[in-house]
Amino acid sequence: MNTDLAIARSITPRPIIDVAADLALEPEALELYGPHKAKITLPALEHLLNRPNPPGKIVLVTAITPTPAGEGKTTTTIGLAQALCRLGRKALCALREPSMGPVFGMKGGATGGGYAQVLPMDDINLHFTGDMHAISAAHNLLAALIDNHLHQGNTLGIDPHTITFPRVVDMNDRALRHTIIGLGGRLGGIPRESHFAITVASEVMAILCLSRSLHELKQRLGRILVAQRRDGSPVTAADLKAHGAMTAILRDAIKPNLVQTTEGTPALVHGGPFANIAHGCSSIIATLLARQLADIVVTEAGFGSDLGFEKYCHIVAPAASIPPDAVVLVATIRALKMHGGVSKKRLDIENVDALARGLINLDRHAHNVARRGVPFVIAINRFYQDTAAETATVLQHCEANGWPVALCDVWARGGEGGTELAHAVLQALQQPARFQPVYHAEQPLMEKLNAIATQVYGASKVELTPEAEQQRRWLEAHHLDRMPVCIAKTQYSFSDNPKAGPAPTSFTLHIRQLRPATGAGFIVALAGDIMTMPGLPATPAAEAIDVDENGQITGLF
Repeated sequence: MNTDLAIARSITPRPIIDVAADLALEPEALELYGPHKAKITLPALEHLLNRPNPPGKIVLVTAITPTPAGEGKTTTTIGLAQALCRLGRKALCALREPSMGPVFGMKGGATGGGYAQVLPMDDINLHFTGDMHAISAAHNLLAALIDNHLHQGNTLGIDPHTITFPRVVDMNDRALRHTIIGLGGRLGGIPRESHFAITVASEVMAILCLSRSLHELKQRLGRILVAQRRDGSPVTAADLKAHGAMTAILRDAIKPNLVQTTEGTPALVHGGPFANIAHGCSSIIATLLARQLADIVVTEAGFGSDLGFEKYCHIVAPAASIPPDAVVLVATIRALKMHGGVSKKRLDIENVDALARGLINLDRHAHNVARRGVPFVIAINRFYQDTAAETATVLQHCEANGWPVALCDVWARGGEGGTELAHAVLQALQQPARFQPVYHAEQPLMEKLNAIATQVYGASKVELTPEAEQQRRWLEAHHLDRMPVCIAKTQYSFSDNPKAGPAPTSFTLHIRQLRPATGAGFIVALAGDIMTMPGLPATPAAEAIDVDENGQITGLF
């Protein structure tokens, strides 16, 4: 059986200049990173984003609750864009950049799979155009300036115990979750407790993905809240005069990256926040650009509809007035069987009863999407082990509920395997979209948390720890509570307990911390035991990755 890497290497990509020409982009609009990757220049961005063209339609791809069996959301996103192009539509996909943490950890890359990938997959999954490194550097510059300010006399009167801004690294490293810095005597800085987060959890990452221009990027960076003074007032990056230099580091990173799929379909791959600990969508600037370049933009929101989709609705869509015009909800029979109680080792065995039990998870996600007032299609991402009886069970269930459903086989057949889904999506786009958010940013903080917990997760209430309650009062006292909320929680359940089952109800959502991300423009609410720095598994994927004598990477999926 072909691996994703072998399939990717069997395809000769088109010159990126030719891919750009399909979008009416002149060579002068590109900054080339070799023959198959390019960034869009800042002058071209300014021109394109200000054109009076009718914007393209946005198709947002989400999924059921993820399992180790895999759902293939990115693969479906790419395959759908390819299928729409095969039907004569001018389509473009907008995706997030992978983090090297999961690449060398357990999840793997984020470039799709089979014959529905973005290329060059090994470059994109590793260093790509350097955006992740630039975000890490800009973030850590601010962290260094904070500690330098303490060391040089602390004229701002920062209370070291209130510093909330960590350092970041684009790698899974549990040993960095709790650290002590500043050791080494008088010249080693001021000793204090701190921590590391993974780069994709950085507020700088969120800011990059929510900014529409270099000017807005600088303004947002300046609003980052890093600590409190001894009188309790906030200290920002602008107070430390850090935002100008941070913007300089990010000058190129804000430019969207143009690549292509295995069928030569244009793709913008830009930004990479995780959906379980950040807002989980590709950059606004890439989405807005895609709407100017194509009639249909297929983009994805990370993990299930309770995470990336919810955050797209309440953080991304309001920030740039880009509500979805249609939604695709991806499910697999394998994942539904796992939700029905089947172990990963027995997924290849037909089990209609377990599948029927697992459909409760699909139901919860479908109802969540339907309540937002946007037309949707359920995509059944097929695996070769799926049986006719299992497939019929899911199709009949969807049809009985009146939900549009389509089979999707893009891993094995590329765009050809996504034509049924593409036809269903085109029908959905003909229906009116009356987008309805769950809450509005101006509502009190507890109202917003309770709205998500009860209306999206199925909880009965929200409970704050004493620490979170103290943080809530501070946010309200400083008028920082009227922002959207970004709940960081496990991706494996609607609740804050990853083992709570496929569709728990009447539980309490436990919020242990509230962190203002004033530059990004939202409040991060940490629920349950969620960590902003992942760890490596017992057998990391890194152990299988190597380079041969010709410089070819091996073992990358």
